[in-house]
Amino acid sequence: MKKTVLAYSGGLDTTFCALHLSKDLGYEVHAVLINTGGFSADELQAVESRAKSLGIASFTVLDVTKTYYEEVIKYLVFGNVLKNQTYPLSVSAERILQAKTLAEYAKKIGAKSIAHGSTGAGNDQVRFDMIFQTIIPDIEIITPIRDLKLSREEEIAYLKKHGVSMNFEKAAYSINKGIWGTSVGGKETLSSNQTLPESAWPIQASKTKSEELIIGFEKGEIKSVNGETFKNPVDAILKVHELASPFGIGRDIHVGDTIIGIKGRVGFEAAAALIIIKSHQLLEKHTLTKWQTFWKNQLSEFYGNHLHEGHYLDPVMRNLEAFLESTQEFVTGSVKLILHPFRFQLVGIESGHDLMASKFGSYGEMNKGYTGEDVKGFTRILGNQTAIFHQVNHHEED
Repeated sequence: MKKTVLAYSGGLDTTFCALHLSKDLGYEVHAVLINTGGFSADELQAVESRAKSLGIASFTVLDVTKTYYEEVIKYLVFGNVLKNQTYPLSVSAERILQAKTLAEYAKKIGAKSIAHGSTGAGNDQVRFDMIFQTIIPDIEIITPIRDLKLSREEEIAYLKKHGVSMNFEKAAYSINKGIWGTSVGGKETLSSNQTLPESAWPIQASKTKSEELIIGFEKGEIKSVNGETFKNPVDAILKVHELASPFGIGRDIHVGDTIIGIKGRVGFEAAAALIIIKSHQLLEKHTLTKWQTFWKNQLSEFYGNHLHEGHYLDPVMRNLEAFLESTQEFVTGSVKLILHPFRFQLVGIESGHDLMASKFGSYGEMNKGYTGEDVKGFTRILGNQTAIFHQVNHHEED
């Protein structure tokens, strides 16, 4: 029997794939769930039970949450990466590590093929295939949803026909959960003028009274939340998620250009990611120089786009990560926020590396590092070439 490794999440697409590959195509299916921090113990148990009911050969959970932080999320924070100034790469970032981990697992068990549930219209098909082709270039890649051109309604009908029991009403939405956020796709996101209903969001808004939140950073990495120190930044991220998600913070719909050239929309909720990125960015405004910020912004945007489009294994990414990490030497301090229903407010920072230190002066009021005469000379030199240009060209016009 032909052995295949299936990227399995327990959702509609991968449930269809598991059943179709084993029942219709006769594969020995080894389903692997790559956990990037989005599953509770109860959810993992439920996914395992369903997987084993589909006639597969094995089900394995590989928890890569810590690796995901160290190899990917850390650099997204260093770069304040938001795709189109909106989306924190909640799913696209985790897909890279999931594909890399799955490829390594397929090599380990000697599988001759590898399968995933991507459609033919999204970004994931490119991310998965590109990673597989790089790490395991000779392996066969099987994509039932893409190859059969199936709609979600057709998948649901197939599973019902074969007696599979799951929440098909919820399955109408494609939900991908990870520590860096959850994406939500459905019929509303296929249009340009609709938003997701309240029922589609995995976390319902329940908190109504505002709360203060203080996040501590050391060299750009989140280390404490409301005075509680965490050895593992993953635990700090989960703490922010626990405190902020019940406010309904972090919900939005991202509109962007897909890798394959069409426009796409996807809903997401990413309270922890957005709060941490914006807090980190505020701390950097106080601790980095103008030109550090300028070049970091340029390179961070490229890094985010390159990662989003699946180029994680391009060696330039390691070069950029080295640069991003080097900018974080003095990004240490605390950031105060106020959490409100459906929004958060950045209040301010405290840092021993604050370049706004009062001993150098107060903006718009008083300076302590130079005199008025210094400014006059500086301004004349700074604008000298522009003044010469206008004098020369004005003379020629006359």
